[in-house]
Amino acid sequence: MDFLNHHIKGFENIVHKDKKLTISSTSIDFEKFIKQMRFISFTVGYIPAGYEHRADLISDLFYNTPIYDWFILYYNNIKDPFNELNVGDRILIPNI
Repeated sequence: MDFLNHHIKGFENIVHKDKKLTISSTSIDFEKFIKQMRFISFTVGYIPAGYEHRADLISDLFYNTPIYDWFILYYNNIKDPFNELNVGDRILIPNI
């Protein structure tokens, strides 16, 4: 899982919901990994009660650690888990 522990190459300022945020840019290794994501197998699931809006809990359930919450969100193209990660929603869990 070295690709998940990439080195950050910089920061970027964005506006989300009328608030200025600073996010980290990705490394070249991470960018290569993202291009290959379409080849990663996945498990299809549905968000149960108690896991809505909580990618960290979903990550902990499948990977035994909450730190891959960002990967689940990224893989499912979820930008706002509070609006897009609801009970009953279909979600793809990447097999890593």
